[in-house]
Amino acid sequence: MTITINQTPALNAPEADLARWRTVPVAVAVDLSSDIRQIDAAIRPVRPAGTQPLLFGRAVTARCEPPDFGAVLNALDLIEPGDVLVIAAHGFAGNAMIGDVLCGHLRSKGCVGVICDGPIRDVATMAGWSDFPVYCRSINPKGPEGAKLGAVNEPVSFGKCQILPGDLIIGDDDGLVALSAADLKKWIKPAEAKLALEEKWKAGLASGETAKTIFAL
Repeated sequence: MTITINQTPALNAPEADLARWRTVPVAVAVDLSSDIRQIDAAIRPVRPAGTQPLLFGRAVTARCEPPDFGAVLNALDLIEPGDVLVIAAHGFAGNAMIGDVLCGHLRSKGCVGVICDGPIRDVATMAGWSDFPVYCRSINPKGPEGAKLGAVNEPVSFGKCQILPGDLIIGDDDGLVALSAADLKKWIKPAEAKLALEEKWKAGLASGETAKTIFAL
């Protein structure tokens, strides 16, 4: 078998809309609708809560066939500044799919982060990077075996949802979400309305209003 490699689609969203989405927490995004693609909450950042930088970038997908990580290697040359490498390892736990050598290379290229539905390794090094978020399902010191299988920039099943190349990936301390260009346009106003509502709740609680009044119980 050979590795299938496709170019990364553009993230077709105006910069002004992307700037608005940078202010939306993942918790607000996933509360908007069951149609929003929340990524499995078991996939967690390696940095402690409160120190996690925002993950925000275009998805470059690498569909692996663990323990083979050929798709990861072939994705390296396609990564551009602002991209997120999405490693679809199907929850396989037996071998790490990436470590500090390749993550360090991606970081130097302007990649804005990595998410892996499987294990990674060298987490102490990556946890020290305050500018490069890394998420994973598990940790395993054993490295990958083989580099001949998989696909780059095909739709992947990742963390109980489908991620397409070119999707926007947003991640924070709470978790991850994948949004298409259509999602970005459709849901930004509801997201901002939810943020405004939350500020109204906070102000009401601080002023002494009862929860019964604020939440119309």
